[in-house]
Amino acid sequence: MENPSRHPAQDPAQHPARGLPAPPALGAAALPPGTYEGQVVLVTGGGSGLGKAIAAEFARLGADLVIASRRARQLKAAREELAAVPGAGRVTAAVCDIRDPERVAEVFDAAQAAVGLPDVLVNNAAANFPSPAEDLTPGAWRAVVDITLTGTWFMTREFGRRHLAAGTPGSIVNIGASYAWTGGPGFAHSAAAKAGVKNLVETLAVEWGPYGIQINGLVPGLFPHPDLPEAITAGLAGGAGGGTEGGPGSGTGGGLDARQPALRVGAPRELGWAATFLASPYARFVTGHTLVVDGANWQRRTVVNPELTPLRTQLGRGPFAP
Repeated sequence: MENPSRHPAQDPAQHPARGLPAPPALGAAALPPGTYEGQVVLVTGGGSGLGKAIAAEFARLGADLVIASRRARQLKAAREELAAVPGAGRVTAAVCDIRDPERVAEVFDAAQAAVGLPDVLVNNAAANFPSPAEDLTPGAWRAVVDITLTGTWFMTREFGRRHLAAGTPGSIVNIGASYAWTGGPGFAHSAAAKAGVKNLVETLAVEWGPYGIQINGLVPGLFPHPDLPEAITAGLAGGAGGGTEGGPGSGTGGGLDARQPALRVGAPRELGWAATFLASPYARFVTGHTLVVDGANWQRRTVVNPELTPLRTQLGRGPFAP
């Protein structure tokens, strides 16, 4: 029998919860320099937020970029910022509403003429806002589903057909959401769409794998950034304080950090590093998989469930009135 004295009881106060360590500084790369030299990477929603952060990490590894978004002004600023990333190749931008399959085809035509057929597609563009399900109008439902699921499908279909016709390999990364597994009260439209996006990953990995096309999903956790929609930031503001990217102990002051098992929120570059790995030569046997990058937040549970607050109350809505 092991001697208990070898493992004396520790005072918890001497070893407080510190959370997960901070990531390497901005500018570090997850893969060898030049991993994506000669490769073309197309990122939808690449003009802002997490899409731009993902694009920056591909640029840092030498990729030629095509960033697509509906907002021309955002694209211009993002193109200049991404072109200045050390190691970046050529950077082009395309205004695109991914709900329009003809415009999607035009974007691929323009990309192919400018820098070549994209080797990697990152489907990041999506739409979302919180609402009780019963308050969603048909137009509100379509606005989210048509961008998040149908637009993702149009981009994926165009990418796949071109590579199948050319007989060339390719890699797709779909940005998903953890409520594709769990359901998403307050986000019925987005949760349903993201469940479809996850299913595309699993279906197309089998259909297109024999032709050298891999497809994976990537689920972000809480990555605060300046481009978050107001409806989302308002919900996050319900918890006092903000989030940090700090190291051990940085999140113990409350706010967003204290809501995470990691005791900190994510840094957008961490999501970019995961995307560059999934699409890289080092992940060629990884397909049909969805990787969650959220510090285990989606798996968080309490020993005893707290008292339920109805969704309408959480969102500050009064009683339902047809």
